[in-house]
Amino acid sequence: MERSREEEEEVNNRLKTLDLSCRSVASGTGLVYSEIFTHHKNLWDSSHPESPDRVTSIMEELQKQELLSHCVRVQPREATEEELQLAHMKHYVDLMKSTQTMTESELHTLSEKCDSVYIHPESFQVAVLAVGSVLQLVDRVVSSELRNGFAVIRPPGHHAQSNESNGFSLFNNVAIAARYARTRLSVSRVLIVDWDVHHGQGIQYLFQEDPSVLYFSVHRYEGGSFWPHLPESDSQFVGSGRAEGTNINLPWNQTRMTDADYITAFQQLLLPVAHEFQPQLVLVSAGFDAAVGDPKGEMCVSPQCFHILTHMLMSLAEGRLVLALEGGYNLQSTAEGAAACVRALLGGACPPLTPPTAPSDSALQSISRAVSALYPHWACLQTLEGSSLANGPVIRATVNEQSTKPTVPTPSVAIATGLVYDERMMEHLNMWDRHHPEQPQRIFKIFSKHEQLGLVDRCRRVPARLATEEELSRCHSVQHIEQMKATAAMKPRDLHKLGSDFNSIYINNQSFQSALLAAGGCCSAVDHILTGQVNNGVAIVRPPGHHAERDYPCGFCFFNTAALAARHAQNVSHGAPLRVLILDWDVHHGNGTQHMFEDDDSVLYVSLHRYDNGTFFPSSEDAAPDRVGVSKGAGFNVNIAWSGGRMGDSDYLAAFHHVVMPIATEFNPGLVLVSAGFDAARGDPLGGYNVTPEGYAHLTHLLMSLAGGRVLLILEGGYNLTSISDSMAMCTSVLLGDPPPSLMTPLPPPHRSAMTTINEVIRQHAPYWRSLRIHIPESVRVSLPALKHRGKRSSKGKGRKSEESRVDRPLLPPTGQEDLTTEPNLEHLMQGFASLDISQTSTIHTPGTSTAVGGARPKVRLNPEVTCDGEVKAESGEVTPEQSQSAEAAAVAVPESVASRDVATGGAGAEPETEGACGWSKTQTSLELTCGGQTDAPLYVVDPLSWCPHLDAVKPLPRSGIDVSLPCQDCGSDAENWICLTCYQVFCGRYVNEHMVTHGVVSEHPVVLSFSDLSVWCYLCEAYVHNQTLFQAKNSAHWAKFGEEVPPWS
Repeated sequence: MERSREEEEEVNNRLKTLDLSCRSVASGTGLVYSEIFTHHKNLWDSSHPESPDRVTSIMEELQKQELLSHCVRVQPREATEEELQLAHMKHYVDLMKSTQTMTESELHTLSEKCDSVYIHPESFQVAVLAVGSVLQLVDRVVSSELRNGFAVIRPPGHHAQSNESNGFSLFNNVAIAARYARTRLSVSRVLIVDWDVHHGQGIQYLFQEDPSVLYFSVHRYEGGSFWPHLPESDSQFVGSGRAEGTNINLPWNQTRMTDADYITAFQQLLLPVAHEFQPQLVLVSAGFDAAVGDPKGEMCVSPQCFHILTHMLMSLAEGRLVLALEGGYNLQSTAEGAAACVRALLGGACPPLTPPTAPSDSALQSISRAVSALYPHWACLQTLEGSSLANGPVIRATVNEQSTKPTVPTPSVAIATGLVYDERMMEHLNMWDRHHPEQPQRIFKIFSKHEQLGLVDRCRRVPARLATEEELSRCHSVQHIEQMKATAAMKPRDLHKLGSDFNSIYINNQSFQSALLAAGGCCSAVDHILTGQVNNGVAIVRPPGHHAERDYPCGFCFFNTAALAARHAQNVSHGAPLRVLILDWDVHHGNGTQHMFEDDDSVLYVSLHRYDNGTFFPSSEDAAPDRVGVSKGAGFNVNIAWSGGRMGDSDYLAAFHHVVMPIATEFNPGLVLVSAGFDAARGDPLGGYNVTPEGYAHLTHLLMSLAGGRVLLILEGGYNLTSISDSMAMCTSVLLGDPPPSLMTPLPPPHRSAMTTINEVIRQHAPYWRSLRIHIPESVRVSLPALKHRGKRSSKGKGRKSEESRVDRPLLPPTGQEDLTTEPNLEHLMQGFASLDISQTSTIHTPGTSTAVGGARPKVRLNPEVTCDGEVKAESGEVTPEQSQSAEAAAVAVPESVASRDVATGGAGAEPETEGACGWSKTQTSLELTCGGQTDAPLYVVDPLSWCPHLDAVKPLPRSGIDVSLPCQDCGSDAENWICLTCYQVFCGRYVNEHMVTHGVVSEHPVVLSFSDLSVWCYLCEAYVHNQTLFQAKNSAHWAKFGEEVPPWS
């Protein structure tokens, strides 16, 4: 039972020498089992349900499904007494140890003193080995020696308490593992998920005052009439003290709960809270007594559901996941459920769901009560308003009660991902504007990134082909097809004239062929997916497609690739009509796709897009949340239309958790097509949003739980070459089975305007989709206290990827400063983008409304007459020394305040734009400037940071000082130049020839000073900075520009 010093040192050394800079180190699924686990048996009742056959039947099923050979066998070990005492009292450990020498009569007498326990002379040894087996997996998963693992062990553990056995459990295997990870492996936060049909009260008791462990239990309760008959198994028990909110009980109050009930619980409750909690390790008390056919649970959960639940959890903690067997008393159901989990851990594609796919009323009531109990403690749950929602039956024309899965072979463990790419699509280009954002390099850069990361070699190439006119005619008129076909032979002047007849379209002689390749390539990928040649796919194609209408091109798009792929899939499918989900996360609404399917209940179209109350392209009210579809398509058109705010990962995840995934699961598609535009990505010049590559990875992972994993990502927009390359590569990595990387720590709460949008969508669609009907009493919402502080969370820890310091969400300009006057075309959005970022890093962000140079936020250029706390006048548009000093002084008046879980609730009239970095509350002082008598159009100065972590890059001033008249060293431009405060070289700004951007990337010099207004910008912080460290450089530039010094720093 004692571990040798050599074994301890080996584990410690392995943990000390981890390479945390590489996620790919972790591979393999560990499986631990020993024949010794069959030695624990009931001497006086040979028919006891907790029998040795439970583990042997699992091993036989794993062998039968040919899963064992794919696992890495891990040798069990005995836990030490010290390890047992992480969760149990010494006197209890000693008592259990003494049972090894007891007679059968003594064992029977001792067992009778406990609730539902039997003890055998070998029970202690078996139980100690069970604990040690879980610790073996935890060691290897945390150290990245393995990606994840499953412990086929017994006896169960989750009912065992600190000083007594209970419910077939002797030692609390998972609780000890959690404490072990916390104390021995320095894991900061552990999530324990308990889906055993019985409440794991032993785990709850051990951690109900520990905020570092989040415990989630979904269990049969029936008002306390089901074992263990405890009031504390109800949802109102949420933990106590500093741990209030970290104990989640989801009690079912009736039997026969289905897959849909469990999946809805995960989507609406567990996953949002888990993402906010951000565990570094996930442990599962994997009981299978909720499986269909179990005599104790009387539930109806299928093996497919256990696979999907496991897949969902694999998105957390960078995939560090360990399952440990608990209950399960129907041998076949338990074995099949465990095998499904192992298949998921190995990376097997999720199986299709079987109806019913809508949650029951009883499940929705239980989930609503649990959400209401936890509502004060988690910002992610406060996204939901949950009142005045529809009741009764759904009102859409069709209710999906039959599966429409295509005929494909039984899914194997290996994931095959198809990849479509053809350089001929680069021949479509703008002959009149070489800086047009929809440029040929988009697909070349994405494909090159895939090659660089080794993703191309891991994928199966799917050859692109030309779409046929018959295929095009499924979505487009003959007139439109013929008109586009004619462009192949037209003269440039006629091409230019024709392009100008449409909204945001350019055409050359190769445009038609490129569009045919894009559409045909997607149809080819669909063929490969539906025939089982690949599980999923990614199509790196252009031109994009989702704006293309039936009769005309629009918004860079000629033929609607996603729509054509959907119709092609339905055409080649046999049997029942194939249901297709088109998920459009391009920042622009896919007007063409919506119009093609708005009266069709076989295609669910869901779009997440920037709307800005109808002013953002395509500037149509058709993109509003209240456009839900027409005729029998009512309820099958879902517009998540963002207005206000600069949306990022938190907002998109909230929309997925509370809208997209519940509706999509209930719809139960046979194929998922993603209109994967990456112009909502951080740094995109048109979108202006903040979704990270990691964020897109998590969205992709969620979608993979649908349609048996049959997902095809089709490139749409995205115009920052670095952002689209990183983002699409991350999505492909996840399609290949890699776990999504961790998100920003701490993850900020959703923006208030995002919450408004999500609730509006829920109100519009709750009549059509039962899974949206989460009710939260008005009394809960109005009595909401401020969130309690849970302590600052470091982004460092046991991550497999070194967690870089992440940049907070930038401040939004005050109302009136955002772009709310967008005309219905994209030309004005392209102005100022003389050349797009090719070598720029993904940490450099450019809001879509910015016209600033060099930096990434708009700055105020003071007009001749400026009034601000007094009157300051100048004779020209040049910034005077007094104005420069005044603006800088005012801009640093208020320091930033950051809290980890504290969220400002604000009043009803609070402006969302005042949210600070990362979306956290920040007191903001704005300097209002009345310009040229325009009293109705105030401008605002952006508050700079008073400190940034990169100030140590600023080097001493050269003896010659700073000469603000120097031209760019690369191109000779003097239009808008910046000087690097590390090497003091001069280069032009972002919207001249972006040579300073390039210099910052190549040299890794982040801090630069503008010759125009003497502001200092940090590329890594994506913010202006005003700090005493910069005074010498600013003073030198001020002297060179105005002939006088800046007043001394105060």
